[in-house]
Amino acid sequence: MPEFRSSDNLRLWYEDTLEQGGGEGDGPPILCLSGLTRNSTDFDYVLPYLAGENRVIRLDYRGRGKSQRAPDWKTYTIPTEARDVLELLAHLGLEQVGVLGTSRGGLIAMSLALMAKSKLAGVCLVDIGPELAPDGLEAIASYLGKPPAASTYDEAVAMRATLMAGFERVPESRWREEVEKHYRETPDGLAINYDAKLRDAVLEAGAQPMPDLWPLFDAMQGLPLALIRGANSDLLSPETAVEMRRRRPDMIFADVPGRGHVPFLDEPEALEALNEWTMLL
Repeated sequence: MPEFRSSDNLRLWYEDTLEQGGGEGDGPPILCLSGLTRNSTDFDYVLPYLAGENRVIRLDYRGRGKSQRAPDWKTYTIPTEARDVLELLAHLGLEQVGVLGTSRGGLIAMSLALMAKSKLAGVCLVDIGPELAPDGLEAIASYLGKPPAASTYDEAVAMRATLMAGFERVPESRWREEVEKHYRETPDGLAINYDAKLRDAVLEAGAQPMPDLWPLFDAMQGLPLALIRGANSDLLSPETAVEMRRRRPDMIFADVPGRGHVPFLDEPEALEALNEWTMLL
C-alpha cells in the first residue's frame, strides 16, 4: 500500500499512477486534492481522462479514507493538511505539480500559493473560491461527522437525489457508486469513512471570524488557473465566480449545468476546461 509518514508520524495513504505502471506523461504531474469529508475516490470518474497524458497522484488527507486518524483532532486544519501535501511531494521527490483541488482541496491549493508557490505548476479549483456562501456552509454543518439517516446502501441511494441539492439527471448507478465510496455498510447501519472528530475541528474554526481569503486567490497570479463550478452550487455563488473572473480574466472557466456542490468532473464542460488547463501546465 503506498503511504508515507507525516512529520507528526501519521500514516497517510496516497495513490500514484506511476507506481501502478502508468507513464509520466508530457506535463507536470497532477495532484488531486478532495473535499472536506471525502477522499481520493472523488477522482475515480475523471482519472481515465487524466492518466493517459499525465502522472496523477491522489491523497487521502489525515483522518479520511485509508489514512490514519489523528490522535489530536485539532490537527484537522488547512495549514496542517497543506504541510502534509508538501511532505508528500518531498516523499515522491517532486519539485512541482499541478493541483486539481475540489472544495477543501481548492482551499489547500490557494494556501500553497501563499506558502510555497514554486511547488505549483498551476491550479484548477472545483466549486470553491475565496468567499463561501452561508447556505453551503450550513448544509455541510448539518451532516458533518454524523452517520447518515439511511441504514443501508439501497436506502441511501433512494434518498440521494433528494439530499443532493442542485443535481439533475444523475442516474441511480452513479448515486450507488457515491454511497459505496463514502459510507461503510455495517450491522448497525451505514458508517462514515472519515474521523467524526473532523466536525469538532471545523466547528472550532467556524467559531472564529472568517479570514479574508482573497489574498490567497491573488497569490495564484501568474499560474495557469481554472475554475469548474456547479451551476447550481450552494457554496460558490455566481457573484464570487464573477469577481474571480474579473481578477483573473485569463482564468479558464466552466459552469457545469445540472450540478451542485461539487461536479463529478466527467461532465463534458468539466472535461473541456480540464483539457485546456492541463495543456498550459
